Amino acid sequence: MTSTAISGERPSRMTALALGAIGVVYGDIGTSPLYTLNQTLTHDGMMPTPENIYGVLSLIFWAQILVVSLKYVVFIMRADNKGEGGIMALMALAQRSVREQPRLRWIIAILGIFGASLFYGDGVITPAMSVLSAVEGLKVVAPHLSHWVVPISLVILLFLFLIQRGGTAHVGRMFGPIMVVWFVAIALLGLHMIARNPHVLYALDPRHGVRFFQTHGFGAFLALGGVVLALTGAEALYADMGHFGKKPIRLAWFSFVLPALVLNYFGQGAMLLDHPQAIDNPFVRMVPDLLRMPMIALACVAAVIASQAVISGAFSMTREAMALGYSPRMSVVHTSSEMSGQVFVPWVNYFLLIMVMLAVIGFRSSDNLGAAYGIAVTGTMAITSLLALVVARYQWGWNRFLVIAVGALFLLIDLSFFSANLIKIEFGGWFPLALGVVVFTTMTTWRRGRELLMREIKQSGLALKPFIDAISEHPPHRVPGTAVFLTGNQDSVPHALLHNLKHNKVLHERNVLLTVEVLETPLAEPGERIHLTSLHGDFFTLELRFGFAEDPNVPLALSICGSEGLPFDMMDTTFFLSRENIVADRRRPGMVIWRDRLFVFMTRNAMPATAFFQIPGNRLIELGAQVEI
Repeated sequence: MTSTAISGERPSRMTALALGAIGVVYGDIGTSPLYTLNQTLTHDGMMPTPENIYGVLSLIFWAQILVVSLKYVVFIMRADNKGEGGIMALMALAQRSVREQPRLRWIIAILGIFGASLFYGDGVITPAMSVLSAVEGLKVVAPHLSHWVVPISLVILLFLFLIQRGGTAHVGRMFGPIMVVWFVAIALLGLHMIARNPHVLYALDPRHGVRFFQTHGFGAFLALGGVVLALTGAEALYADMGHFGKKPIRLAWFSFVLPALVLNYFGQGAMLLDHPQAIDNPFVRMVPDLLRMPMIALACVAAVIASQAVISGAFSMTREAMALGYSPRMSVVHTSSEMSGQVFVPWVNYFLLIMVMLAVIGFRSSDNLGAAYGIAVTGTMAITSLLALVVARYQWGWNRFLVIAVGALFLLIDLSFFSANLIKIEFGGWFPLALGVVVFTTMTTWRRGRELLMREIKQSGLALKPFIDAISEHPPHRVPGTAVFLTGNQDSVPHALLHNLKHNKVLHERNVLLTVEVLETPLAEPGERIHLTSLHGDFFTLELRFGFAEDPNVPLALSICGSEGLPFDMMDTTFFLSRENIVADRRRPGMVIWRDRLFVFMTRNAMPATAFFQIPGNRLIELGAQVEI
């Protein structure tokens, strides 16, 4: 069952999915109270005066209303690609909206790939920041254990990545109840402090945020780099939409998560109004002494959960990138029999683990990581807004002036946050940007390399129809059975067919030229799955179409071709595939030589196409061919 089926769920099922969403989707934004006020009110000499506390709380509250609630939960989540979310799914939806505008499609692709690349940077910084912030509570309770903060954080993060193989559903069931306890606890702590100093609720008035800017000017602008920490997790919320569906995510946010966060932020503010010296760690300082150690332990568990949203989002995004042709093929493990979007990608898991460990060892504290935090996520937020506006204009048919008005509001906020975080580049912000550039280079190199490879194959291939005519005039020896030749170009003769005819001097009774196409929708409709064309001489061209959220199971798709007049007996079918030995040639036009070599390296280490298409090895014959790019 996919996420699109959730609309008709029973209340009990909806509640269970909302609970899972609390455990997976809202862990990141749910642990932002651990560090947001400290990072904001101590930035660039800022002091926790009453006026500053009111101003920062007002900015945090209205940022959560405008960015998380209005932009993501209401507007962006409407732009689902048949139930799938995330920037890659949004990019495919935006491209489908402008089919007849190739230049705009190219711009959308560049924006989407760069936004996805920045998301991977966020996927590294978020776990490191969340876990370090939680463990640093030990400095308040037991200062003599300060030197254990980094080792303990590394052990916790190792545990987090080791349990990923169990799947998002398993993690959600395990973490959901814990996160419910977490949100109830932080809400009660905040409510207790607000009751002692209810004047803090004046910060709900947006005029305090405006006055904060009037008082501090450029300093207030720089403080936005801390305010945005209260929003981290919003992009992962959208990316994980395919795991749980939009209704459970919306239900959990408005009825449970948002009220708990607001209560805790304002509770910390209420405490700081009376005890400004507690700014070193306002979250831990507001906890009663007897409960501090249990609360730190709960915070550590919540921080582990906080990382789950971006990790599972990275898995989903990688799967979509592979299907859309922006990433080398990798092993994808399905972890749920009910939700097709719940996957585990081992290679991505190991990559994130290594990079997160390096971030913790290199930065060593949440204060240092705070400088690196925010750039990646705010960049992705701005790109998401642009792509969603394209969908609103061309897919939903919004009026041009409405698109401009909505875009001006959201982009003004996104670009303000992004600009404020650009100041952090030299202090650590370079780290997620460098990761993003590496991922962007890899994805664009793979995409361009595949285009060059297909161009060379097409140019060197023989035209199919004259070849079939020649075969009819001079028929070779025919052998029983069906031969399926995987090819990317149905107008030319596959290399594997030529090699088989040249060396074995035979043709099968039936010869099928098979092309697998990935659509810009997550699921292919039944009527568009198969496109079969019969040629004379018992030759056929067959296109199998899959959505980018589907697994391209070729044998299963062939089993339903009988309804189209071409039945397959898998025991009497042989698959032929040309395995290209790609050689980088600096004399050929295309990419620079180092990108050619990078593409060659990725091709040699990618998962074989036959395994990706789930073709049984005992029915497969591979024939080599050298191609220069």
